Amino acid sequence: MPNQKWNASLYDARHAFISEYGVGLVTLLNPLSGERILDVGCGTGALAQEIAQTGANVVGIDSSPEMIQSARAQYPGLEFDVQDASDFAFAVPFDAVFSNAALHWVRQAEETAACISRVLKPGGRFVAELGGQGNVATITAALQQAIYETVRIRTHHQWYFPSVPQYAAVLERNKLETTAVWLFDRPTKLIGTEGLRNWCLMFGSSMLGHVSDGGQDRVLARTEELCRPHIFRDNVWFADYRRLRVVAHKL
Repeated sequence: MPNQKWNASLYDARHAFISEYGVGLVTLLNPLSGERILDVGCGTGALAQEIAQTGANVVGIDSSPEMIQSARAQYPGLEFDVQDASDFAFAVPFDAVFSNAALHWVRQAEETAACISRVLKPGGRFVAELGGQGNVATITAALQQAIYETVRIRTHHQWYFPSVPQYAAVLERNKLETTAVWLFDRPTKLIGTEGLRNWCLMFGSSMLGHVSDGGQDRVLARTEELCRPHIFRDNVWFADYRRLRVVAHKL
């Protein structure tokens, strides 16, 4: 994603829930010993390690050098590589491609699906979860309003949050038949009183890049003020996540 900067230590320390929720997706993947599995958007490698513990041979890719550096340091026995989700290739095909909380960062959905299809064996499976239509709508609208009030710049998020029919059509055009799909709300607890602020710093840097360092505190305070009536309950922030989960097979 253009202009998105990743802090791998902040990701692990304050946003480990992303990998924790992904454990259920690993169960859906049902990796088997000896299978060759690609983790697209592997981040700091926690779920690649979870898959590897089943005996599968896992390769993780991510476009962030910082994330891959952290993954290699934490799990030196696994293979990790810096590659873009919309432009990757492997000589040896995979039994399955897995992706958790990554593909909504990649607006080139057609190119990504084409890459996934090319690296899968015939009949191979694709199991993924990404932000779906309406994901973090409350947070995004508040952050955009706060930025406009502060610097008079209208920003637009660069995430890809497809509907069920939109994403199924993308996969179908690339010889991936959708066999199961879910779109569901998942309000997600953020850690500490600074939870929303940390979320914006971690994931909203492309929008906050329009604001000087001196103005960011005002933007974040105003974002909290706008969000408080909607996603702050019992002194806890809850991100208004809406997730799209899919299982598809290579035709």
